[in-house]
Amino acid sequence: MDIGELVTPALIVEADSLASNLLTMSDALPGARLRPHVKAHKCTSLAARQAARGHAGFTCATVAEMEGMARAGLGDDLLLANEVADATRVGALARGDTRVTLAVDSEATVAAAASARVPEDRAARLEQVEAAMALLARAHDLVGGEMVSAGGTGTYDINRWATEIQAGSYALMDTAYAKLGLPFAQALFVLATVISVSPGWAVADSGLKALGMDHGNPSVQGGTVLFCSDEHVTFVPDGSLRVGDRVRVVPAHVDPTVAYHERLHVVAGDDVLDTWDVDLRGW
Repeated sequence: MDIGELVTPALIVEADSLASNLLTMSDALPGARLRPHVKAHKCTSLAARQAARGHAGFTCATVAEMEGMARAGLGDDLLLANEVADATRVGALARGDTRVTLAVDSEATVAAAASARVPEDRAARLEQVEAAMALLARAHDLVGGEMVSAGGTGTYDINRWATEIQAGSYALMDTAYAKLGLPFAQALFVLATVISVSPGWAVADSGLKALGMDHGNPSVQGGTVLFCSDEHVTFVPDGSLRVGDRVRVVPAHVDPTVAYHERLHVVAGDDVLDTWDVDLRGW
């Protein structure tokens, strides 16, 4: 299939960039040092490739993500990094073949079971990580346990205290993380079609309903974004464009962007190599 046949807006993932990102992270945090967070991509096909790199444990943000991972045969070791007030569905998983770990911060969530934006300055991130991990270390000293699970893509290389790191966005990346100078390439784009061209600006068919906007505007390769509306992005192109041309929109926040879409198309150049369902969507 040719990329030009995709109906836009469509999520595309550059195969080479994805493979490079997975390799870079697995080299930095091999095996159990990394517990990939599936909330970033919500895709068991991608999670299977992370598992193939030797990362057997995964972090989930919702019970539905845990259930989907278990259905896909990836439920050997799942951490729910959120508290739940009703652990009925989690209990059902735990009674099966899934190893479940729950986050708790109160007697109520313990009974039921029984994230802030990252600073862009590395020195500030290091200082804040050290302060946060000091609190976590004291809590661990009080309650014990076999693991200390924390961190993420933005702090994967500076968190020396956690036994495992919950990085997720590194696989696909976004403009917010790109500001941190991390060794991961932008792999995820929203492919959009130019539907209107005027002197000085153009409009493509990817807007608020296709992009996570909580970290600000996306960027457009080969242009400067002016604003987004429900279904459209208006931008100033660097060169000439015609109606029907395709552009790549880079989201500011990968997690909610992926959650808006039903599938990821893995591409190499103009070729669509594979299509993966975003099968961990929903609650």
